[in-house]
Amino acid sequence: MILTIQGPAGSGKGTVAKILSERLGYKKYSAGDYRRLMAKKIGMTLEEFNKLGEKESFTDEEADEWMRQLGLQEDNFVMDGRLGFHFIPNSVKIYLDVNDDVSAERIFEDNKNNPERINQTRADNVEEQKRISMERDASDIIRYRKWYGIEDFTDRRHYDIVIDTSDLTIEQVIDKIIDYLKGKKLLS
Repeated sequence: MILTIQGPAGSGKGTVAKILSERLGYKKYSAGDYRRLMAKKIGMTLEEFNKLGEKESFTDEEADEWMRQLGLQEDNFVMDGRLGFHFIPNSVKIYLDVNDDVSAERIFEDNKNNPERINQTRADNVEEQKRISMERDASDIIRYRKWYGIEDFTDRRHYDIVIDTSDLTIEQVIDKIIDYLKGKKLLS
């Protein structure tokens, strides 16, 4: 079984993917981390890399092909990446939603408490983080529409299960996913 976890920044994708993969005994991959490393190799932040990607397709294509190949060649893993549903269509597609204020607060605190976070612009306050996140989302929408014809990656019809994480703990989110998998007889 392959699980893809999508959602906006700050929704808990990475943390949920990490804990869920550990609980299931699966590998965990992150398209965002892959792209952050690509950006770092050419001396850019993720945000600068995303802006470049509005004009140059290679910024997305390499990571997306990597994701597609994993979906074809491996099984039993969790993929954290906004377009996992598209590039690994045989996956269980999970969308984690979050309101903008909670998202900005989570990212700001995560960046403050995790200085090793790979190559990401750091905001001086929560409001600035909210602005950075909105710009990132706008860039993603432009790139996904231009390179893949995806009008709205947040469209709930793409996903098997949608969970609003705004008022939930990570454990509550994991429990909802596990319950869903058990209910669909994908997990005993």
